Amino acid sequence: MRVYFGHSRGGDFLNNYYIPIENSDILGNETLIFPHMNNEDNNNSREFYSTLDLFIAETSDKATGLGIELGFAYDDGVPIYCVYKKGSRPSRSLVAITDNFIEYENLDDMVKKIEEVVILERNKDCKKLTK
Repeated sequence: MRVYFGHSRGGDFLNNYYIPIENSDILGNETLIFPHMNNEDNNNSREFYSTLDLFIAETSDKATGLGIELGFAYDDGVPIYCVYKKGSRPSRSLVAITDNFIEYENLDDMVKKIEEVVILERNKDCKKLTK
């Protein structure tokens, strides 16, 4: 599966999002796409989002650019999950594109819940293939 991990540009997304996810053994067989790895700018074309199997957005902080990316993924029918840290308030407008919201306590909890989402979506893909 091609899994994209969107987020706001604020905060330490490398240590608080990318590295914990990248270190997951369960996610090791997936293609994990981190838009700002190595401090690179995200220059994905509009068509890029149609190639994704799953979009996981860290939505603890509001971000216009993330909202645009989520809109592209939604238009392309990509499953979207929004994860957010307990105590934060994700944008209410996100309910227009998904009803998949997952609150997490800490980094270990976040990774565990993302692993569960990827397994769930992978199993859905397998069921589609057997029909």
